[in-house]
Amino acid sequence: MTEAIVDREALRMVLQRELDAKKDQAERNRLGQFSTPTELSLAILRYANERFGKSRAVRFIDPAIGTGSFYSALLAVFQRSRIAAAVGYEIDPHYGAPAAKLWNASGLEIHLNDFTMVDPPQGTEQFDLLICNPPYVRHHHISNPEKQRLKARAWNAGGMEINGLAGLYCYFMVLSHPWMADGGLAGWLVPSEFMDVNYGSALKRYLLNRVTLHHIHRFDPHDVQFGDALVSSAVVWFRNRVSPPDHVVRFTFGGSLDRPRVDRLVPVATLRRSAKWTRFPTEEHEASVAGPVLGDFFEIRRGIVTGSNRFFILPVDEIEERGLPAELFRPILPSPRYLAEDEVPADDRGNPVLDRRLFLLDCRWGAMEIMDRYPRLWSYLETGRARGITDGHICRHRKPWYVQENRAPTPFVCTYIGRSDTKRGRPFRFILNHSRATAANVYLMLYPKGPIADLLEDDPAVKRDVWRLLNAISPQALLGEGRVYGGGLHKLEPKELANVPVPAIEELLPGTMRPREPKQGELFRVTADEHESRRSSHRRTVTSG
Repeated sequence: MTEAIVDREALRMVLQRELDAKKDQAERNRLGQFSTPTELSLAILRYANERFGKSRAVRFIDPAIGTGSFYSALLAVFQRSRIAAAVGYEIDPHYGAPAAKLWNASGLEIHLNDFTMVDPPQGTEQFDLLICNPPYVRHHHISNPEKQRLKARAWNAGGMEINGLAGLYCYFMVLSHPWMADGGLAGWLVPSEFMDVNYGSALKRYLLNRVTLHHIHRFDPHDVQFGDALVSSAVVWFRNRVSPPDHVVRFTFGGSLDRPRVDRLVPVATLRRSAKWTRFPTEEHEASVAGPVLGDFFEIRRGIVTGSNRFFILPVDEIEERGLPAELFRPILPSPRYLAEDEVPADDRGNPVLDRRLFLLDCRWGAMEIMDRYPRLWSYLETGRARGITDGHICRHRKPWYVQENRAPTPFVCTYIGRSDTKRGRPFRFILNHSRATAANVYLMLYPKGPIADLLEDDPAVKRDVWRLLNAISPQALLGEGRVYGGGLHKLEPKELANVPVPAIEELLPGTMRPREPKQGELFRVTADEHESRRSSHRRTVTSG
């Protein structure tokens, strides 16, 4: 690495810090603007160089170039004489304009434009090395018209129907497809969440059916790559050619890109059967679940999304001090950090016997009835309006704005978020709730159904046996169905918890359940003929519409 290149990278880092400081952190989070650290950029370009060929000329593109971290690494790793072209796109002039000035006369061509709106080049103008850290913009920050535009372009670019819950990075990966030359190499630094969630299925089909997926390196979630983003990251490497049927993919985990802690080859056939790729490489094969899962015994729902816990959930003392009607409040469990034990006793009224006694405002009366019957409650609701609570997303879409979801109490609740390195040694807790308290959305609520519900109705004492078996579920089984974020934060959605195997619970119901079929099939296989059939069908639909 020459002294001039080192000096230019030092200037870029100073520029990056200055530009970041001039932006509000909330705005940067909303726009998904997280710069790639220098050492990681260098590691990614070194990896690319090893697989690119030592003498080939390079046509390089970064569709979200920012201040040019990857281009700086390209200059440090590749000989300047080999770089035939270097192009970057940046939608935000706050970063793009200073970057263009910094790299002026270096050979980099920066376009201040939205990459997702630009038509791809043809033939010899395509690129054979694409490296990108796309903006991590969550779906709720993408407007519906913009989603429709992106979905249409993604279909035209790669034949992929992308789920509306997908983040912007999923569109970037598919939209880049026609920019790549045949056999071109791509390296994407993206959140690893696509490997597990339903909305990542389209991206996984793309990686299995349209290109040759070579390597996915997943960083240890405890080793957050971006200091200002709680994201578990992965580097995804593929070439723009269809993979052979017997292809195997390298999965690595932990450590660094060139020195991972775990390294394993996984057949494409195995990936097609697996709904969750973060199982690899720590698990050699996905467990085939043929026995019962939690969803066979319970309807699982998220707890109540109140719209403002501080406003709608009050301690009993405050309810009394404000003179609010106790009959319009119902008990609700406190946050898990306030539950020292995993069992919630109840008093003779069914209220939880806890140090922290909380109640949820659950009023079904209209405005006129409240003003007439409960003037103090009306005054309290008016303070919520003055505080802007009615303008929040949840309250704005409710009529009346203060009405809560209906979540009946249940004996079994599970924490929604947890860490694998807790003193308890368990990332998720199953709580036995003897009270009539409902729960907020920091919990998942398990409602018994079918034979297990009948059994509990006949013999309520069995609920302790059920609770014991829930707590006997291994942490690995729970983590295997959930998802992980930066810093080792794990989360379980209702459908994910429903997929957790629980063969022991069936023992409480001998002979009452039929054998189940295996859960997973060939989820991601799309043949070339099927792919073209889908595209033709889509074109006919658009034309007829």
